[in-house]
Amino acid sequence: MPSNPSRARARDRGNLLGRPEFLSLNQPLRTGNTEGRGTGRRGGHTKSQQSQPWEYQPEPTDTAKERKDSAKLPEEDCMLLNPSFRGIAINSLLAIDICLSKRLGVCAYTSSSWGSVRSMITLLALTGHAITWIFGTLLCLTRSNTQAGQEVLINLLLALVLDVMTVAGVQKLVKRKGPWEMSPGFLDCMAMDLYSFPGAHASRAAMVSKFLLSHLVLAVPLRILLVLWAFLVGLSRVVLGRHHLTDMACGFALGLLHFSLVETVWLSSSACQTIISIGTLSWSPFS
Repeated sequence: MPSNPSRARARDRGNLLGRPEFLSLNQPLRTGNTEGRGTGRRGGHTKSQQSQPWEYQPEPTDTAKERKDSAKLPEEDCMLLNPSFRGIAINSLLAIDICLSKRLGVCAYTSSSWGSVRSMITLLALTGHAITWIFGTLLCLTRSNTQAGQEVLINLLLALVLDVMTVAGVQKLVKRKGPWEMSPGFLDCMAMDLYSFPGAHASRAAMVSKFLLSHLVLAVPLRILLVLWAFLVGLSRVVLGRHHLTDMACGFALGLLHFSLVETVWLSSSACQTIISIGTLSWSPFS
């Protein structure tokens, strides 16, 4: 016997409402405080957060962020933010050095206050150039006929080469610019005098003057003039705006150090004669 169609439709509707996605429709409405329902929802949300902790992470507070940033800061930044007394003193001395060096650069350009005597100061600085002394020493060596004179000249040439190489190496390492940011000239490029620290002319003048005072017999006026020449050569580079005052002072100290080193490794007369024979291509080791 065929079933009643209305009962079949009600049975089908009941089966549909019994499916999982329609269970909430069959539940009766709950009467209660809305805050409870909000709390329940928040509680369920918290459970879902606990079940999946990777989906939500609380943002750190500003204090925690500052602590992490300060922990990541390098030591240099921390020192800059909180400088020591030593750092303040060094920076102050460097600032004074730059200020005084710029004020003393009265011949830096032809339009400077002492620009009219720039050519004379340049000529004075040229007397302390490495090229001038190396070629002058070689010329005197070709004219010398005594072994004592040749010994002194060979050791002087060794001191000049040592001075050029040491100063060029330190300048390349430090790379300090001059107070007026001038490009080096042709002779400066040949002598590898490209940077400001230490002063190459000051180092060479101090070394040469000390060398000549120690190995030449000179009258007192000449000795005074030699010391005055060394000081003026070092000062001329400051006046021309090429070096700072500290560059000149360190150059003088380095030149005296070079002299002491050459005196320690002084070449004997026989070693100097061997070098001369090799240089003139007249060395015969098997004779």
